[in-house]
Amino acid sequence: MKRFLGIDPGLAILLDKAPGEELDYGFVMECLKAYRNPRVKLNHLLKIGALIRIKKGIYIFGKNFARRPFSSEVLANMIYGPSYVSLEWACQYYRLIPERVTTVTSITTQRSKRFQTPLGLFTYDHLSIQVFSIGVTLIKFSDQQQALIATKEKALTDLLVLRRGAFSSKKHFKETLFEDLRIEEEDISKLDLDLLKAIYLAKPHSAINYLIQYRNNE
Repeated sequence: MKRFLGIDPGLAILLDKAPGEELDYGFVMECLKAYRNPRVKLNHLLKIGALIRIKKGIYIFGKNFARRPFSSEVLANMIYGPSYVSLEWACQYYRLIPERVTTVTSITTQRSKRFQTPLGLFTYDHLSIQVFSIGVTLIKFSDQQQALIATKEKALTDLLVLRRGAFSSKKHFKETLFEDLRIEEEDISKLDLDLLKAIYLAKPHSAINYLIQYRNNE
């Protein structure tokens, strides 16, 4: 074990064994199993700020002990699942939208939920199982951090379908896309047309249909 001089021995074990900054209860208990009461030790680490509880059973290292930045995307996958990061947060990640997003937004097959945490708000919107896994990829944020996140095609279609609803005309669609969301036409031209069609076949929706038409004819 690496030497972490001058810090709590239990914390030293966690710092040595944790592959990433994001920890779950089972991992923490396994690391602290040599203690007579691992839960008491965990509560002590929380009390002194060595660990921060994000949600029951999910933790990160405190700011004075973190070895690297935590990943909001990894935490989003851990907090509620099955889920993948999408909607506004993923569109921001791909730089499709200009706004700064502070809520970490995800899609789930479970009921829609919201979690207010010490790191901010994490939200989860429901999507049916038949379209859930299409257009989802595993992105590596570091050697120790990876998370399920929508592709840019899936993130945009999720945003249009769940946040804007049905479209009555192509004019209405283009106004939403370019004036409301302020997406660049160049970004639309780079979308994977085959993936958009696969998403549409799984769950037909006017927003995806208009997006395919525009991408196909631009």
